[in-house]
Amino acid sequence: MSPGKGNQLPGPYIPTLILHGGAGNITRKNLPPDLYDQYESSLLKYLDATRILLDSGSSALDASVHAVSLMEDDPLFNCGRGSVFTEKGTIEMEASIMVASVDPDRDGRDRGSMAAEQKRGASVSLVRETRHPIQLAREVLLVQPNGKASSMHCQLSGPDVEEWGWREKSLERKDHSWFWTEKRWAEHLRGLQKDQMRDDSRPHSALAQVGSKTSPIHDEDIFLPSQGTVGAVCMDSWGDVVVATSTGGMTNKKVGRVGDTPTLGAGFWAESWEEPVAMSSTAPTVLVHGKAVMLTMKERLTIALNAGFVELLQACWPSTPTADQSDELLLPTGMKTAQATNLHWTRSLGETQARPHTVPEMYYENTASSTKHKRASRRRAVAISGTGNGDTFLRTAACRTIAAICRFRTQGPTSNPTALATAADMTAGINGEMQRSAGDRWEATGEGQAGMIGIEVCSDTYDSEGGTTAYTALEKPRLAGTVVSDFNCGGLFRAWVDETTGEGKVMVFREEYH
Repeated sequence: MSPGKGNQLPGPYIPTLILHGGAGNITRKNLPPDLYDQYESSLLKYLDATRILLDSGSSALDASVHAVSLMEDDPLFNCGRGSVFTEKGTIEMEASIMVASVDPDRDGRDRGSMAAEQKRGASVSLVRETRHPIQLAREVLLVQPNGKASSMHCQLSGPDVEEWGWREKSLERKDHSWFWTEKRWAEHLRGLQKDQMRDDSRPHSALAQVGSKTSPIHDEDIFLPSQGTVGAVCMDSWGDVVVATSTGGMTNKKVGRVGDTPTLGAGFWAESWEEPVAMSSTAPTVLVHGKAVMLTMKERLTIALNAGFVELLQACWPSTPTADQSDELLLPTGMKTAQATNLHWTRSLGETQARPHTVPEMYYENTASSTKHKRASRRRAVAISGTGNGDTFLRTAACRTIAAICRFRTQGPTSNPTALATAADMTAGINGEMQRSAGDRWEATGEGQAGMIGIEVCSDTYDSEGGTTAYTALEKPRLAGTVVSDFNCGGLFRAWVDETTGEGKVMVFREEYH
């Protein structure tokens, strides 16, 4: 796989992506080399094809749908043609998509992505005959407001939405036989056998199709990535991030069950927001509504004089404050507003002690120089796709929880925002929230098992020397996102582009398979 044609792209961001193909009870014992090689080959092929689209200027929306559509046609994966069966031997598929942008006001963005932001996310469920459920979810997302409340529905299910997709959007229809695969049918029958072993009084007509030589079932010997929602998270050259997911659900699920994949916040999520950034110690700041604001020397001295001689000395010779030092200071006359009554000036030597405070929103102006001081903040976006035990994702609102930790939880003396990798580990990692939610059922029922992938990106760079203003415009080098994955179970199939080599990489365990 060749490196992307980054310099030929119109946007200021370096496109990137990550795919997943399912997580769960995966061990070297139940994943032989030949089967692993099949997964690796497929994931690398789909990664390469999607990367070519992104490198040629495709939107993250189109690229993510393309990637998932490819997996929906591959019987290896639990989606589309490889979907698992319900307890009654039918197939009910689900798919979803969600968008966010780290730079929503930038000219040149894909119109489809901008239109999709009106809904942000959409999903479909109980899909039975649509070849590519992810394409149906995309069409639901892109339905434009027309004055009717129904045009803004984010979740649709059943035959009516499928009929709409075939009739009005020309989506491809397939009969039930197209979705039948011997592998999934065998999993279905084994599951029924296991259930009847628990309760011999419960009849299962399908068990008649299991040969008399069927061996007893041992979970540790069976590779069943049937908790295997597939997903793609893509970022395009304009900083748009999109998550697309698709699944057949859980083997032998109840008919009519709606899982985490079509549920916003549970199995998928994308979000962007503005956040404060810790500033260089050479340029003291005030915090306004949680956002650091750069001060000129004149403003620093005025604040110090208003606060007392000690503050003046500390303004001239900054020193690291104690943990409880957060003085309320008066602003210079030219900086005051009717609401600006509780501002905090943070000083340090070495690193900024930017502690969060609830203070009024303000954008101030120095009347003496008529120079506006921009707030020291940036935009940040994350997109997350989950795979594993869907009911656990639902109970913990897992993907939205991860995003909320990134957005609202700060850490350390500098109040740095929480990175996506940290939030994912807290939620879907070993001993994380999802594992703990299973209690003593962990490793007994599959409950709590989880894997996730995601991308986070920030919108801008800052003058490392502080300067007279906090914010600097986007400049080269082009900005890159961060690809993240984590899991708490046996394994997670994932594929991404290695930043150092520019080559596609596939892993299932925490260590290399071969």
